[in-house]
Amino acid sequence: MPLNNSQYNAIIRSYEEKQRKSRHALEANTERVYQTIPGFEELDKQVSAISIAHGRRLLNGDDHALEDLKISLKEIAVKKAALLSDYGFPKDFLEPVYECPLCKDTGYIGNRKCNCFRNAEIELIYEQSNIKNLLKSDNFDHLSYEYYDGEDLTRFQKAVQECQNFIKTFNSDYRNLFFYGTVGTGKSFLSCCVARELINAGKLVIYFSSSQLFEVLSKYTFDKDSKEATSGIYEDIYECDLLIIDDLGTELTNAFVSSQLFACLNNRHLRKKATIITTNLSLEELRDKYSDRIFSRITSNYEMYKLTGKDIRITKKLLLNRK
Repeated sequence: MPLNNSQYNAIIRSYEEKQRKSRHALEANTERVYQTIPGFEELDKQVSAISIAHGRRLLNGDDHALEDLKISLKEIAVKKAALLSDYGFPKDFLEPVYECPLCKDTGYIGNRKCNCFRNAEIELIYEQSNIKNLLKSDNFDHLSYEYYDGEDLTRFQKAVQECQNFIKTFNSDYRNLFFYGTVGTGKSFLSCCVARELINAGKLVIYFSSSQLFEVLSKYTFDKDSKEATSGIYEDIYECDLLIIDDLGTELTNAFVSSQLFACLNNRHLRKKATIITTNLSLEELRDKYSDRIFSRITSNYEMYKLTGKDIRITKKLLLNRK
């Protein structure tokens, strides 16, 4: 589910609040220094007076004004640093303190969103998609083979092993995983297991249901009012370390969806960015529902794992009802 404009504006306001706190903290530190160190405030006033005086010289054509200004300001800076040290203040006591030194709590570096801004967006996306709650239960700590037997068990064990290998070699090997098969056999569970391990390892993981993914792409493409709000998530769809598309095939498929899906998969493949896809579609249904080039892209660039068996969710519910 993409961010709406009010959520985007809420993030902007949070940065404004961070800047306000930083200014107030700096003002408080400055006032403390003025009250503690005699003559320090006068040095700051000298900086303003000297800058104005040398600015006039520069406007009057004095070629030496700028160099003289630099020398004068450096001399004052040395005096101020010495005074701070003499009175036991840290040398950076009068420097602004930012939560994010990269963007200085503006959320932007130049005209691009800072990573901290994008992380704030992703945090909201995670809250909306309920992935945080999912990861509490859908992880390797809760892995169980008790609902599988025979060939179903063999397939699930193989898929688990490959997920664990996928995580171990994530930094060195480019791989994509495609889980398909019957409903409730652990496809989404395994994708969440991988997501939690990589998130804990500091990787940027974006988890979308297929309908949420195409809602973001649609808003970015067609809704001008939402373009800025969704721009960060749109970029991360292509740039994140791992993109998980859950339940592919449950979205309303049309020409736009097919073209965007191919562009996404193709773009990430060219960048060697890993993707995991889960679907309840069979390979035949996948081929019929999407274009030949999407089917070809998936079957040629993804490791395919078919999961079969009883619907675990229904099985668990039946067992609970019997207790």
